[in-house]
Amino acid sequence: MITRPPQLRSRAIRLGGALVGMALVLGGCQHDEVATASIPDDYRQRHPIAIEEQNRSIVVFVGHARGGLTAAQRADVMGVASAWLHEGTGAVRIDVPSHTPNARPVADTMREIQAILAAAGVPPRGVSVHPYQPEDKRFLPPIRLTYSKIAAVAGPCGLWPEDIGPSMKNKRWFENKDYYNYGCAYQRNLAAMVDNPSDLEQPRPETPSYTPRRITALEKYRKGTSTATTYPEADKAKLSDTGR
Repeated sequence: MITRPPQLRSRAIRLGGALVGMALVLGGCQHDEVATASIPDDYRQRHPIAIEEQNRSIVVFVGHARGGLTAAQRADVMGVASAWLHEGTGAVRIDVPSHTPNARPVADTMREIQAILAAAGVPPRGVSVHPYQPEDKRFLPPIRLTYSKIAAVAGPCGLWPEDIGPSMKNKRWFENKDYYNYGCAYQRNLAAMVDNPSDLEQPRPETPSYTPRRITALEKYRKGTSTATTYPEADKAKLSDTGR
């Protein structure tokens, strides 16, 4: 039986440990590369704008001794009615507090709200009334008007899954690539500013041309005169005749 000297055995053990450690390090680097490669380089793919249905709501506070709407509250209700006709995807839900100290003023206010909605063009089937019991009696329970609409959303922003500074763990920094949160605020602001979310998916059709103006321009073109629009009152706004 051949036996190895103790020096050779210890050397073999150290070599084996080093190989195992290198394998673990390489495995970790490979895992980091896979995780980093899964992050899209384009901020539009990293923070896409999604189209979903959201709720818009307002609250109407009613005191104990006064029924009806104030001028500001009346404008809020009119705004809800106008917006619902333009972008609503469901009925206007009205949550009304019941069995509260302001129950009588609430009833008077509800009649005015329903009258405003009807006058604005909201049909009766487009309004759904639901009584509710306030959980905390210490606070004044409001009337809440809610409707759903299609909205564009992006985010959430402010996510930092990795250090943006130079480090051995952050391979994207050495590759001079965008950090993860880059472009999120831009996408979120664009989604909030768009008037019609469908504009992000397809262009709007052209509106019909103004026929009287087109006829006038074509008649001038047929006669060979200038088709530019002249405004006789425009010269009165000039401060002087310098430059003529």
